[in-house]
Amino acid sequence: MAEVATSPTSDQLLVVIDPVARRSDGESVRIAKDVLSGGATMKVCLPDGPEEFARALARRGSRRPVLVGDDRALMRAVGLLHRQRELTGCGLALVPVGGALSLARSLGVPTGAVAAARAVLDGTERRMNLLVDDSDGVVLGAVRIPPVGADRVREEDAEEAEDPEDPYRAPWAGQRPWLRTCQSLVRTLVPVRPPRVASAPEGGPVRLRVEVDGKILIDLRQPVESVSIVPGPGGIARVEVRPVSVGAEAAPLLAEGHTVTVSGAHFRYRADALVSGPVGTRTWVAREDAWGLTLPV
Repeated sequence: MAEVATSPTSDQLLVVIDPVARRSDGESVRIAKDVLSGGATMKVCLPDGPEEFARALARRGSRRPVLVGDDRALMRAVGLLHRQRELTGCGLALVPVGGALSLARSLGVPTGAVAAARAVLDGTERRMNLLVDDSDGVVLGAVRIPPVGADRVREEDAEEAEDPEDPYRAPWAGQRPWLRTCQSLVRTLVPVRPPRVASAPEGGPVRLRVEVDGKILIDLRQPVESVSIVPGPGGIARVEVRPVSVGAEAAPLLAEGHTVTVSGAHFRYRADALVSGPVGTRTWVAREDAWGLTLPV
């Protein structure tokens, strides 16, 4: 892990550059470093794996962590700090670089390297809500059941996460080049299978029991097309259940509460950019102002 210090100013930053960002868009990484170095003291860390990533955050001292990477880098940092019970007191900043940027965009982070880096220097920290599940996982944006495009998401994440429920235990992209070579060889030898359509059991109607603060919103008797859970203001979760239409289109069922439990036949779900499961039940609890993110003024 390389570290580089720049000239001192009043603001002190710990700039952690994700290896995927370095490989996918080195020019944006360089631009971000140039902008940040012009307005703050910064130490640049180039972790090559999850242990170095965790060690860099643990040794941040009084420096403000700035992540240069995509949604997965942000999720790793928030999840790690949450598990260490340091999330509340550690404000984060993000310069989005990489392929998965929808979460960053939805949180209000500029997706251009220059604008995002300037927001790090000139922006203000805003407290953000999140969801915590009963396996101590965190959700910053939304939970989707069933996970739309689950096959594609798992294919993209395979290099970074052998266990999709715990990205910190997985090897990072680029750490095992021999595996990518073998996968490419297999693709050339094995006939390409047609993609599974969305109406397959994993992507079609499911039977689930959804409870919000102990009250049943829908039970197993009625199949549903989708369930979405997002953190809302005031420490609540907003839930939307879309029942399967029979004849006329069925109106979505809406509810708000602090605790949401989904159970039924084993199901997969997408939390932010990560597909997890199958599980038989999962509970999410909403937490207000649980973490801080620097955003433009």
